[in-house]
Amino acid sequence: MTTIKNTAKVRQYLLELQQKICQSFEQIDGTTPFVTDNWQREAGGWGITRTLDNGSAIEKGGVNFSYIRGSAMPASATAARPELAGRHYEAMGVSLVIHPKNPYVPTSHANVRYFVAEKTGVAPVWWFGGGYDLTPCYGNKHDCYHWHRIAQAACEPFGDHIYPHLKQWCDDYFYLPHRKEARGIGGLFFDDWNEPDFETAFALMRSVGDSYLEAYLPILERRRYTPFGERQRNFQLHRRGRYAEFNLVFDRGTQFGLQTGGRTESILMSLPPQVCWSYNYQVAKDSEEAVLQRNFLPIRDWLRDIT
Repeated sequence: MTTIKNTAKVRQYLLELQQKICQSFEQIDGTTPFVTDNWQREAGGWGITRTLDNGSAIEKGGVNFSYIRGSAMPASATAARPELAGRHYEAMGVSLVIHPKNPYVPTSHANVRYFVAEKTGVAPVWWFGGGYDLTPCYGNKHDCYHWHRIAQAACEPFGDHIYPHLKQWCDDYFYLPHRKEARGIGGLFFDDWNEPDFETAFALMRSVGDSYLEAYLPILERRRYTPFGERQRNFQLHRRGRYAEFNLVFDRGTQFGLQTGGRTESILMSLPPQVCWSYNYQVAKDSEEAVLQRNFLPIRDWLRDIT
């Protein structure tokens, strides 16, 4: 009974968060509403996928709620957690990606999720996960500081050690080893989180989810009208290629969704609308584009080192 009650409470929060985020982006974009797609999953579960395409500020945005059930854990979960084998599970979450039109506006990603696996006669295994990260094409120190300051504030009620821990986790996770570079300038990431109890872990997840708009919307509003040309657009499309590489090759959420027979359209909504790969693509050594790789992608403490 406790698990059922907790599951309903988390699901209600996630649905309300999805609605709040979509309403906020519709107000900011000002021209294009989200299209809503309600779907059912034959294997068990349902979801609400909301997408915005070709808006005034957002080229493609997706905010997805999903709730899935299954009788057997996928290989992506049991390989690392063999105690989950033979359990039925419920997984739910809100995930979003915003791909802006203007190359000077960073792409942003966020998700919060809850997972519980149960088996007759033993205690349920549950955890929360989530976070958010920022992926600029053209780095801005003020934006990086603001993003990480809001992330730090979201973690402060849970102890001074939480932000550095989740920041490091994010830096380690959103990394492309084959490129030897970070996906962006980081943020927060956590998974398998059940410390110290359900209510506190749930509160941390809510704090992260609730702080996302405060972290991203001011950046979007500041940069959306920055003039740009063909060179900046071309660089944006190549940087989106790196984003797609991570999501398709390394992202745990993508792997879990596909291995559990999830809805492919919703799982892959995070991919950018247009992207470019050019053989041995390079930028000029002293160009504005080179600054991103030299000064922003290397891992830094943005709350102390903004020089």
